[in-house]
Amino acid sequence: MLSFEEAKARLENAGQSHVLQFWAELSAEERGKILEEISQLQPEELLEHCRAAAAAASRHSSADGRLDERMEPVPPEFIGSVRKSNKETLQMWGDEGLLQISRGRVAVLLLAGGQGTRLGVSYPKGMYNVGLPSRKTMYQIQAERIQKVQDLAKMKHGCKCTIPWYIMTSEFTLGPTEKFFKDNEYFGLCPSNVVMFEQRMIPAVGFDGKVILEKKNKIAMAPDGNGGLYRALVDNKIIEDMERRGVEYLHVYCVDNILVKMADPVFIGFCVNKGADCGAKVVDKAYPAEPVGVVCRVDGLYQVIEYSEIQPETSELRGPGGELLFSAGNICNHFFTRGFLKEVAEKFESQLKQHVAIKKVPFVDGEGNLVKPTKPNGIKMEKFVFDVFQFSKKFVAFEVLRKEEFSPLKNADGAPLDTPTTARRSLLAQHYRWALAAGANFLDEQDKPIPPKHSMAQNEDPPAVCEISPLVSYFGEGLEHLLKQKNLKSPFLLDENEAKNLVQTT
Repeated sequence: MLSFEEAKARLENAGQSHVLQFWAELSAEERGKILEEISQLQPEELLEHCRAAAAAASRHSSADGRLDERMEPVPPEFIGSVRKSNKETLQMWGDEGLLQISRGRVAVLLLAGGQGTRLGVSYPKGMYNVGLPSRKTMYQIQAERIQKVQDLAKMKHGCKCTIPWYIMTSEFTLGPTEKFFKDNEYFGLCPSNVVMFEQRMIPAVGFDGKVILEKKNKIAMAPDGNGGLYRALVDNKIIEDMERRGVEYLHVYCVDNILVKMADPVFIGFCVNKGADCGAKVVDKAYPAEPVGVVCRVDGLYQVIEYSEIQPETSELRGPGGELLFSAGNICNHFFTRGFLKEVAEKFESQLKQHVAIKKVPFVDGEGNLVKPTKPNGIKMEKFVFDVFQFSKKFVAFEVLRKEEFSPLKNADGAPLDTPTTARRSLLAQHYRWALAAGANFLDEQDKPIPPKHSMAQNEDPPAVCEISPLVSYFGEGLEHLLKQKNLKSPFLLDENEAKNLVQTT
């Protein structure tokens, strides 16, 4: 560990000597903690980070629309679509994906370093229970989807296979996530195939370019964004681990999407079939001003342009058929080859753009009093996972149906969108559609038939409550022999035990 003199010299070189202003008031333990924190910061990097943050914040307030003139949509030949493809094509892609899974070439990588502040909980989002009949958390749903798709590949190809699950956490989420998985026995997965690693934390900076102190002995730190993945892959030797396991293809996604298709065979098969090194799932934007990033090309390079960076008139541009010109909404659901990840981590990581987030950061004032600011006072810099699209040699986009694959959990109930209620509703509506498609009928508590409803608005509860365990069906397959002409009482939970009962009564 650094000595006080070494830490002081390091901070002075970076213009941040105020970090040790309360040294005389600290206990031995508190002194140890702040010295440990300072030892993680390299003076040159810290100096550059603080300078860049202050400069970026001043530019942030004067962003203009120059990007609009350089934007063009993804060419149609580089877009696949669930909606526009026939059953045979989708089947071909799905078969290719299951083949790659059966050969042990596919892994999933979860981005789970965020703090969930908008959701209003003090624990990682993956541990959240949205109120399903089963009471399952996001992590459990995702773990069970991995198990089921492994089973589907085994059934098709007759060999046991493993989909490793890499989980990128942060200082805030690593400990609780590890404990949660251990307490729940990894939800039936083999612990050696669940690999958790930590992304870097970087200091929050004031508008004056000075590091913010959260406590007298603690710098205010934040994860370096989901684009911190590429540095974390190197720091934690994750690419070497993938190589040892024979992983060639990665499905990368964010923790908060309750409808995410883990290691989606159709998406993976499409990307492999097209020879892509990088791919992105997209959904049609619901309306021109919807606050989602757009996958497009700028100066011939693929990237995601944030909604705040596009002028309203550009968002509203339409093609000859009346469709939105820039309609490919980004849902943070990506395909990468291991070779592409390795190249990005080794050659391009330092070139990734730094994005500015202006935040309210609690701090201690000159007297040592804790202050909770009422207006933004600090800058958090972050990189985004999708900023690597520009380095791809063969990029593809894959359009999926929003109601089937995208319902994020971001805000506490009471907000209009992306809440526990909307996430729960999306999943239950999907499972209700699956049950109807399999030929099921629903009864109410008085055993009276509930009239079926085959199309529902996005914000509408299904007429009957039906939850189907991922261990029974990954994406609606295999339900007809269980549910056809069955009368199901709402609320209905189809788990493995119930599936066995239904088989016995058939």
